[in-house]
Amino acid sequence: MAFHPETVGEAGVKFSPVNPEAVPGTPEDSTSLAAARFIKEIGRGKDGARSMTRDDAAILYGAMLAGRVSDLELGGILLSMRIKGESVQEIAGFMQAARPFILPLQAPVRSHYAPVIIPSYNGARKKANLTALLAMLLAREGAPVLVHGVRTDVGRVATAEVFAALGLPLAETSLQVQQQMQQNLPAFMAIDVLSPAMAHLLSLRRILGVRNSTHTLVKLLQPFRNPALRLNSYTHPEYLRMLREYLTDCADVGEGDVFLMRGTEGETVASTGRAQQIDWFHAGQSTTLVPAQQEPLAVVPDTPDNLDAASTAAWIKQVLAGEIPVPENIAVQVSHCLTVAAGIVQDNAASAH
Repeated sequence: MAFHPETVGEAGVKFSPVNPEAVPGTPEDSTSLAAARFIKEIGRGKDGARSMTRDDAAILYGAMLAGRVSDLELGGILLSMRIKGESVQEIAGFMQAARPFILPLQAPVRSHYAPVIIPSYNGARKKANLTALLAMLLAREGAPVLVHGVRTDVGRVATAEVFAALGLPLAETSLQVQQQMQQNLPAFMAIDVLSPAMAHLLSLRRILGVRNSTHTLVKLLQPFRNPALRLNSYTHPEYLRMLREYLTDCADVGEGDVFLMRGTEGETVASTGRAQQIDWFHAGQSTTLVPAQQEPLAVVPDTPDNLDAASTAAWIKQVLAGEIPVPENIAVQVSHCLTVAAGIVQDNAASAH
C-alpha cells in the first residue's frame, strides 16, 4: 500500500517490511524502541557527538522505518543526525535496516545490460531537468532503466512530472516496472510505492525544515535481486568524502556498481555545461571515467527555452527524433553506462559458471 503525504505528522504511523526476506533473521518487533541511549550519543552537538556502531545504526533506523519510535524521539534523532552528519558505518547500518522496507523488483531476463538505476529526488529550478532524457536514451539502447524519486517538489520541476508530460505512466507495481522495461521504456516508480516507510521519513522535511539521513539513503537504493548499475550524486563536498569511503569499504559488492558525480542541481544527469567528474566504483575500486572539465565549452549546446515539464518534454522528444543533437556530456554518460551495464552482465554470467 502506498504512503500518502496526508499521513505526515500523524502519531503512530506504522510500516511493515515490504520484503521480509531481504535480511534473513530480521525481527518483526512491534514494541516501541526507547531511543534515549542513541540520542545521548548522537545528540551532543557537532563536536561532542559520537557516531553509532553499524549494529546500533541498523537497530535504530529499522525501528524508525517501522514506526516504533515516538514522534518526539524521532524529531530528536533526525535533528541530531543533521547536525552531526552520518558516518560511513552509520550509513551501512541504515542501509542494512532499509532493505526489508524496499519493494523487490525483477529486471527482464536475458537482457544484455544490467539494470541502470537513476534516483531523482531534487528536480530543477534553474536549468531544465534532463534526467528523463538520460533515461530515455539508455532505454532506447535496450538497457533496463529504473528511475525512482518524488512525484512533485514545491518550486522545482520533478522528473516524475517530465515523465507524465512525455506520456509515460508511473509504475505502481513491480510487474509494471518489468513490463515497461520489456518495451524498452524507462520505468519510474515513486518512492511512496518503492518504500512507503522511507517516503514517510523523507516527508518529515516539510515539518522540520531540514533534510535527514534518508535523503542520502534513497539515492543508494538497489531493489533488484541481481547486480545493477546505480547512478549516484552529491551536492556538498563532505558527502563526496563519505560516499567514496562507503562505496569503497562498506557497499555490498553483490548489488553491482556505482557511478558517483556532483549533481546537476542535485540530479544525477551530466550537465550540459562543463562536465562533472564521474567515478566508477567496482568491487571496492574507484576509476575516474570522466575528468572534471575546467575550460568553458567552445559551443554551448541547445537546451529547452523554458524549464516547465511540458517544454522540457517537448524538447526531449525533439532530441529523441534526431532534430536536436544529444548534449555531448549526456551522450558520454550514456556511453559509459551502457559499457559498464553490459560488463556487469558478462561478469555475472562468468561467475555463474
